[in-house]
Amino acid sequence: QVQLVESGGGLVQAGGSLRLSCVASGGSFSSWSLGWFRQAPGKERRFVAGISWSGRHTYDIDSVKGRFTVSRDNARNTVSLQMNNLEPEDTAVYYCAAGTVRGATNIGEYDYWGRGTQVSVSS
Repeated sequence: QVQLVESGGGLVQAGGSLRLSCVASGGSFSSWSLGWFRQAPGKERRFVAGISWSGRHTYDIDSVKGRFTVSRDNARNTVSLQMNNLEPEDTAVYYCAAGTVRGATNIGEYDYWGRGTQVSVSS
């Protein structure tokens, strides 16, 4: 059974940094595209950043450009999201997801999901 487990969330002040990690097991990690989504209080889950199976291509939403960096370590079955200069608007539960669709940004394009890790940013 495929499992994705996020970690690294926490409470930080605006301007601070967090590094989220997602460890996968039970599947072919290196063949997956990976994405990070977030769900803010009272909002729907939205795409944040993604990375191709090779790690050569990354993409993210405008609001996190220059602040968030997604990376993967296939040897450790891990995808990470380095979040710098955090803003209160970044507060959300962050989920990692895995799938086979290239450049996927939609929920329906991912096959496997973690349970999420909470990121809270205070002003």
